[in-house]
Amino acid sequence: MTALASPPALNRRPTRERAPGETRSGIFNHGLPVGAFLLFTLVPFYWMIVFAFRQTGSTLPLPVPFTFDHLKTVWTDLGFSTYLWNSVAVALCTLLFTVVLALLTGYALARFEFRGKSPFMVVLLATQFVPGAMLLIPLFLIFKQLGLIDNLFALIISDTVFQLPLCAILMSNFLKNIPIELEEAAMIDGCSRFRAFCAVVLPLLRPAIVAVGSFAFIGAWNNFLFALMFINHNDRFTLPIGLNSAIGEYSADYGALAAGGVVAAVPVVIVFAFMQRFLVQGVSAGAVKG
Repeated sequence: MTALASPPALNRRPTRERAPGETRSGIFNHGLPVGAFLLFTLVPFYWMIVFAFRQTGSTLPLPVPFTFDHLKTVWTDLGFSTYLWNSVAVALCTLLFTVVLALLTGYALARFEFRGKSPFMVVLLATQFVPGAMLLIPLFLIFKQLGLIDNLFALIISDTVFQLPLCAILMSNFLKNIPIELEEAAMIDGCSRFRAFCAVVLPLLRPAIVAVGSFAFIGAWNNFLFALMFINHNDRFTLPIGLNSAIGEYSADYGALAAGGVVAAVPVVIVFAFMQRFLVQGVSAGAVKG
């Protein structure tokens, strides 16, 4: 009679209990910075919600009595419906142009070798250190000669120009992580370079496109300086300029301003909520040099 073989013991990693000092150190090193960050970001947002939906004159730290009067005021009386559509048009056009140009520029930087490539990359990085205020007067003179002052195309062009360098670098680094052999195999099968790019590479670039598009959209959506300089008429104001125009010389309706801030913040929150997974993946991949 043979003895039954005992089952092999599972290879389990021995667990180690954390000392109380390590727990306190982890809370101090990680918990406090995260808590401070949440405090400085969420508390102002909370008070904006309170002022936006609380009746004028109430001093309670809660949105009670609850009201939509401030939203109605900014939407109808202050013209925020027009400002919202202007911001949407500028942000979406900037997104489209930035993504297309970043794809072309990033592909050239990732796939081709040409003279002056390294200095060109340095120039792209250096443009991120140039404040936009330094270029206001030259841009104003250029747009004035082109007849684009008080035109939304001036905002689209300027926003695209300022968003493009960083987006092109991110796209280039992401493309370097895609093996060129995939394109070569498609071209051996008879595809042109453009068709190989569209059929093979472009589907793999979805996280990078989402990341670049999100940066371009949010940058154009929040831009205040260019809109203040290039736009004069109320019917072409974007949301940041609309919020600024709602402040009077001697007083301000804080409830209406908070409601306008809610209108301006909701699209950005929606973009991050739905695109967070692709955004993190695209930024992390674009930050690694292939």
